Amino acid sequence: MKNIILRSMICLMVLGLAACKAIFPTPIAKLLEDPRSYEDKQVQISGEVVESVNILIAKYFVVRDDTGEISVITQRTLPRKGEKMKVYGKIQEAFSLGDQQLIVLIEDPGKQ
Repeated sequence: MKNIILRSMICLMVLGLAACKAIFPTPIAKLLEDPRSYEDKQVQISGEVVESVNILIAKYFVVRDDTGEISVITQRTLPRKGEKMKVYGKIQEAFSLGDQQLIVLIEDPGKQ
């Protein structure tokens, strides 16, 4: 009986840790330091909008947290500068030239 209770508690702890990872945003610096680890995985960031741009081929805004900033490509209405928000999406390399690269977050319009 003790063995079953112990195993159940371990399973609950593992599930709880997995849920925490989904609840808390990923620091932007972690995404930019190692974008390959996050490629094709759903991530969440949280921060303040510092810039919004709408050009013919794309709409994007820049989100800054305590660790860095990242451009977010969106299909929705652009947020206001200074707005605090959470964004869900996937990391993608927009372009790479020599040792320079631009990493962006493609927003998932279904999650808000």
